[in-house]
Amino acid sequence: MDFDLPRSKDDHDLVTVGVVVAAVRSGATTARAHVERALEAATADDLNAFTRVEGDLALIAADTVDATVAAGGDPGPLAGVPVGLKDLIDHEGRITTCGSSFRFPEAATTATVVRRLERAGAVIVGRTGLHEFAYGFSSENEWWGPVRNPWDRTTSPGGSSGGSAAAVAAGIVPLAIGTDTGGSVRVPAALCGCCGLKVTHGRVPLSGVFPLAPSLDTVGPIGACVADLAAAYGVMAGDEPDDPWSAPRSVAAPTGAADLAGLRVGIPVPWTERRMSGAVAEGFATALDRLIAAGAVVRRVSVSAFDPTLLPRAAYAEVAAVHRARFIESPMQYGASIRDRLAADLAHTPDAITGAMAWRAELRNEAARVFSTCDVLVTPTVATLRKTIGDDMVDVDGRPEPYRPALSWFTTLVNQMGVPALAVPIAVGGSPPPSLQVIAPWWEEARLLDIGLALEEAGISRPAVPAHRAG
Repeated sequence: MDFDLPRSKDDHDLVTVGVVVAAVRSGATTARAHVERALEAATADDLNAFTRVEGDLALIAADTVDATVAAGGDPGPLAGVPVGLKDLIDHEGRITTCGSSFRFPEAATTATVVRRLERAGAVIVGRTGLHEFAYGFSSENEWWGPVRNPWDRTTSPGGSSGGSAAAVAAGIVPLAIGTDTGGSVRVPAALCGCCGLKVTHGRVPLSGVFPLAPSLDTVGPIGACVADLAAAYGVMAGDEPDDPWSAPRSVAAPTGAADLAGLRVGIPVPWTERRMSGAVAEGFATALDRLIAAGAVVRRVSVSAFDPTLLPRAAYAEVAAVHRARFIESPMQYGASIRDRLAADLAHTPDAITGAMAWRAELRNEAARVFSTCDVLVTPTVATLRKTIGDDMVDVDGRPEPYRPALSWFTTLVNQMGVPALAVPIAVGGSPPPSLQVIAPWWEEARLLDIGLALEEAGISRPAVPAHRAG
């Protein structure tokens, strides 16, 4: 489905999706020129954001877009946009490494989401680095090396889609695709000062995407501004009958006409009652104040089920089904950072799995009750903005704590609910700025994106740019 491209008011400061598409469609520049620049930047990249750079294959695709424009045809809604693709998603003729040590064969087919992007005129310029098998939040990969954050190369970009977020933040590509099972689009978007969209489970097909936990897995875009996410979402979303996880539901288009006045915003507790870094707490408070000033109705919503400490480990038991045979045969081919977690997944009892299913059902039912009185929920996206590469502890308001719960606290429950969520940088400065998470009811991505555009229009969010960018 083709959507009209909404434009961020800050598009003039960034080479966004909208800027590329308008220039290519008008003939002001060529897809080849944009792709050549992206390839050069990806090749020179010192962030380790890519596991593969496409080269000639990307240029051939760009030339096809340019030939369509020259012939007066429609090159598609993403005409000439260079895209980074998480190395967990199949692209025919390329090896999907999953950030692992295993030697997989070249993909025989292309994932549905990639076919849709290419049909829309997007050009895949490379495969982006990730946490091994997408099972972590740092993208510090023992086989491929750590991905580095362009805001500070000694720090992690988050994970698991760290390469995708780093490539966007560094200006290598205006758009990158990630996957999100517990926060793997939103966490790196937050740590890299980008925007990230986690869709309703079943909204974007998973065919051709290596699974982590299929009942939770989603595919989503990372971009500099909400308009870029809206453009990608319009291409990626929609039913795929051959995909068992894909939902046969219509896809509405964002209109760019949301009004924050009267928006019913819930602040979920005890979810938001946890220690955060000073910058995160201050940024969140500022965002709430600005929402109120814009006319939103903001109130606390107390739901005992909204407590990440209650999340049972067996909620991820299906990870074992994906890796069981491979792990039993070759456990040492898994990196230490995920090996113990996989071993624990294999040990879950039927009773524990049944209990986790009941917990998830209760959580989703409680969420449905809350959304009958709230249009959206808001939380910070992460509790801290800095994780030093090689250090498993982070500083949260002057105290050390393990990095995984600090980075995933506000994101994991969203996947368990199955609802969509948007991560956007708050307009308060910072390197990177703190990130706001906006959570909507099931299937309401269009309204969620409209709210994101309204946040930018109101100056509550704005694109964030590191000091050193490509180009």
